[in-house]
Amino acid sequence: MERQDFIRLLSPEGQKLLEKVGPIDAKADVLKLVSSLRSEGNDPALVAAVLSQAKLRRRAESKFGPFTPQMLFTEAGLEQASRLSVAALHAQRFRAAGLSVIADLGCGIGAESLAMASLDLQVRAFDIDEVTAAVASYNLAPFENAVVEQADVTKLDLDQFDGLFFDPARRELGGPSRERASRKFDPAAFSPTFDFVVAAAERKPTGVKFGPGHPHEGIPETAEAQWVSVNGDLVELGLWFGAVARPNIKRAALLITPDAKFEITSASSARLDAPYGELGNFVHEPDNSVIRSHLLGQLAIEVGARIFAPEIAYLTSDEPIDSPWLKSYRVIDNLAFDRKKLKAYLREREIGTLEIKKRGSDIVPEQLRKELAPKGKGAATLIVTRVGDAHRVLICEK
Repeated sequence: MERQDFIRLLSPEGQKLLEKVGPIDAKADVLKLVSSLRSEGNDPALVAAVLSQAKLRRRAESKFGPFTPQMLFTEAGLEQASRLSVAALHAQRFRAAGLSVIADLGCGIGAESLAMASLDLQVRAFDIDEVTAAVASYNLAPFENAVVEQADVTKLDLDQFDGLFFDPARRELGGPSRERASRKFDPAAFSPTFDFVVAAAERKPTGVKFGPGHPHEGIPETAEAQWVSVNGDLVELGLWFGAVARPNIKRAALLITPDAKFEITSASSARLDAPYGELGNFVHEPDNSVIRSHLLGQLAIEVGARIFAPEIAYLTSDEPIDSPWLKSYRVIDNLAFDRKKLKAYLREREIGTLEIKKRGSDIVPEQLRKELAPKGKGAATLIVTRVGDAHRVLICEK
C-alpha cells in the first residue's frame, strides 16, 4: 500500500466508501462495481484503494474473523500476519509468565499486538516501514494499552521491556505498488537478522515467529521450538526463550482444530526414528507439524504404527487408527508404478475421480491426472511413493 492510498482510506470519504462497499464476494463483478462507484462521483484513486482493501478484508476473514471489518491490511502484511487464534496463544505465554510490558518488534499490521492488548498486556509495537506502522496504529486504535511507533528495532533499548516478540521480515517488497513480495530463506537476510534476535533472546524472555521450514540446525539449544498447524495447514515455527519457554520441552507439534488443541512434545532435540516394517492394510498421512518437528517416530510409537520406506513420512498399520494427527486410507491395491498399466486399471474399474498424493516421487500430480484421463463414477486416492526400495502406486480409499 502506498502512503497516499492509506491517507485516502483514512479520510471521511474513504471510511464511508469502505463501509458502503463492505467485503467483496469472490464472484462479484468488480468492473461493474468500479463503474458504479465512479459514476457516483468518487475519485478513481479512492475507488481503487477501497476495492483493493475490500478484497484484502475478504481474504483476512479466515485469520481475523469478526475483527476484520474494523481493520486495514497490506498485501504482504496480511500474508505474514498470524491468525488471531495462534497470536492469542503467543500472548498467553507472556501473561502466564507474569510479564507486563511487551515489545512487538516488527509488528506488521499488528496481529500479535492485538492479541496481547486483548489480554490486558501493555504493548509497544514497532515497525520500520512508515505505512505498515500507520496501518498497525489504525488496527490498534481501540486499545489504550497499545502504542505503535515507526522505528528500526535494532536501534531500540530493549532493556526497557519485560518481554520481546519478534516476527522478522522474511519478504522483501518491491515495485511501484510495494505489494510484490519475495521470500527470504537466508536467516542473515531477515530483518532484523537471526543473530540479532538470538542475542536479544539471551537477555529477555522472548518469542520469535519463523516460517515452518526453518532448518533444525538453525534452532538454538536454549530455545523451545514449536511447530503449529491450524486445521492441517502448517503455519509457523515458534521459538521461545527464557520465562516464556516451557520447562523440559525442546520440540513440540501443536495441532489446532475448530474443536480442540492437540500437542506432542519431546524433552530432547534429537530425532527419534519411527519403527520400520512391511506395508499394512492402512496408510496414514501425518500432520505436517509432526513431520517438520521430527516427532514422527514418537507419534508412530504412540499409535502403534510404522514406516514402510526409509525417509518417507507415511505411516502404516494392520488395523485402523483413529487419531487427529493422521489422515487415513485403506489400501485396496499395491501396484508397480507403470503409467499405461495404471491407466488400464482405472479404466477397467471405471474410476473417474482421483485424489493423487506423492512422497519420494518426482511426478507432478496434475500432469499424471491428464495422462491417466480418468473416467467413470468411481473414486480413489492414488499414493505414489516408495514401498521399501521400490517405486509403487497404492490404490486407496479414505
